[in-house]
This record gives sequence, C-alpha cells and structure tokens, in this order.
Amino acid sequence: MSGTTSPATPIKVVVWGENRHEQVEQKVRDIYPTGMHTTIKEGIEENLGTGVEVSTVTLDDPEHGLTEEVLAATDVLVWWGHAAHAEVSDEVVERVHQHVLAGMGLVVLHSAHWSKIFGKLMGTTCTLRWRSEEDREIVWTVDPTHPIAQGVPHPFIIPAQEMYGEFFDVPAPDELIFLSTFTGGEVFRSGMTYKRGLGKIFFFSPGDQDYPVYHQKEVRKIIANGVEWARTLRPGRSVPVLLRYETEDFYNGRSYQGAMEN
Repeated sequence: MSGTTSPATPIKVVVWGENRHEQVEQKVRDIYPTGMHTTIKEGIEENLGTGVEVSTVTLDDPEHGLTEEVLAATDVLVWWGHAAHAEVSDEVVERVHQHVLAGMGLVVLHSAHWSKIFGKLMGTTCTLRWRSEEDREIVWTVDPTHPIAQGVPHPFIIPAQEMYGEFFDVPAPDELIFLSTFTGGEVFRSGMTYKRGLGKIFFFSPGDQDYPVYHQKEVRKIIANGVEWARTLRPGRSVPVLLRYETEDFYNGRSYQGAMEN
C-alpha cells in the first residue's frame, strides 16, 4: 500500500457499482441506460473536471474489479450496492477494509448502508426503516460550514425517492452534515462522516435505483464534494501499527501486527 498523493494531482476515483438492477429491470435501464455507476461517474466529472480521474468497476468483474493493484492506486472509492451484498467476496471486503484503514477514502451511497464493507467499518447492524412509495425527500443542511455542503442549496427537494427513516443503527458520526425529512413525518441522518484508521468515510443516502436521483444536480454536487473531502493527503499509505520505542528515539520503533508474543 504505497500510493502517494498531493493537492496538485488529480483525485483517482473508482466508482463501484453492483450493476444488477440495470441488467434485469427495464424501468432501471430506462433511468440509467449506461448503468448507475456510469451516471455517478459522470456527476463527479461534471463537478470536479480535470481535478479527478474516474473509472468504474462492477460486482461481476474479476475480484469485483477491486484488485490490490486497483485499490493501491485509488484515492477514493465510491460504493453503490443493493440486492447482492452477500455476493461480495469476504476476501475483497477485507482488502478494501485494510486500504480504508491505511488512508483510502470511501463514499458510501444509499443502500450500501447494508454492504459488508460499511458494516465492517461501523461495527453495527446498519439497519434502518424504509418505505418505497415514490416519497418526497427534503434534504436540510445541518452543517453549512462543512466542505461537503459547499454550493448546495438549503434545503433542496428530491421529488421522488425511497424513504429512509430512523432508527439508523450506526455509531454516532464524527460530523452530521445533512438531515432528510419525508412526507410521513420521518427524519433521517442522510449525510454523515466518519474516520476509521487513516481513512475518511462519507455516507450519503439519496439515490434509489427506481428514481432518477443521480441525475439531480444537487445530489451530484454533494457526491463530488464528498469525493474531494474524502481524499487523504499523505506521502504514502500504510495501516497504523503498534510501535515500541526506546527512550528519546523518536523516529525508529519496532512494529507489531496484532497481539505481541512473549
């Protein structure tokens, strides 16, 4: 894990898409004819331009497209999944987990709240309440000073969307940026950030496959802002380790992986 990055270099982004609904449901193909992952990619490029290099991979690619080589070269991974979380290899999940701990950014979208990788990073069930009835969602900015909220109207309306509601079983976030309300009176923490190890995570809920949410300019802006925020600027990528130091030797230490043995 040796990737390097600086503010002057483009953010290397990989958009991971499950890409199953698009293959079997005509309604979804009509909304996202080239796949949701492609629409998400286009929204990031539209907002960040030459500041990013974006590629896409899908569940059915070898190793789900997330080989060690791909992840080592990725600054930020964007994840959308829904119906096939169980098909994601535990080996790949562990690989992604290690890269997040080592400093790779992760943007988790909508139903990916129940992905293996998000659950592993959160350590909870990540369950919630939901209703899919073409609901209206109002997204309110809770933290207008946050970089992810810049350029986003307060509030903005998503005319048709799946309802997500509390209780959302995740740890208390480091930062709550967006809160959503729905026509049934429900509320939901729809935009939150976390840090795990050296990596930064942004969860953003709007974006069901049955509605054209990823074509909406405000949603595309938020995802692009999240990508920009989630990049970690470090000279290299490595998982934090336990180091034993001698007195007054501030630079050299013996590292340990896991529990020490006598």
